Amino acid sequence: MAATATKKKSKVNLQPLGDKVVVSRDESQEVTVGGIYLPDSAKDKPSRGTIIAIGTGKLLDDGTRGEMQVKKGDRVLFTSYAPETISIDDEEYLLMSESDILAVID
Repeated sequence: MAATATKKKSKVNLQPLGDKVVVSRDESQEVTVGGIYLPDSAKDKPSRGTIIAIGTGKLLDDGTRGEMQVKKGDRVLFTSYAPETISIDDEEYLLMSESDILAVID
């Protein structure tokens, strides 16, 4: 399941390998509950997002592939230190291991 980023006639496919997933991070809040507008430097990057592509699964000792517990389209919570940030055509994506995902949001 390759991720497709389309913008300005450019089309890029990302196919994560093994137990890796590609996530599109949710947008951070621009206004606090009290109505204060936050500049970009003060915003916390959310540790949640939507999976846009998954790999084929972890290679097990017996040579088979383990089944991924997440699927494309799942909204997930992940550790904030884990992901590798990738920028493609001004879009930011995160590449991380499935084990860095903490929970699936229903």
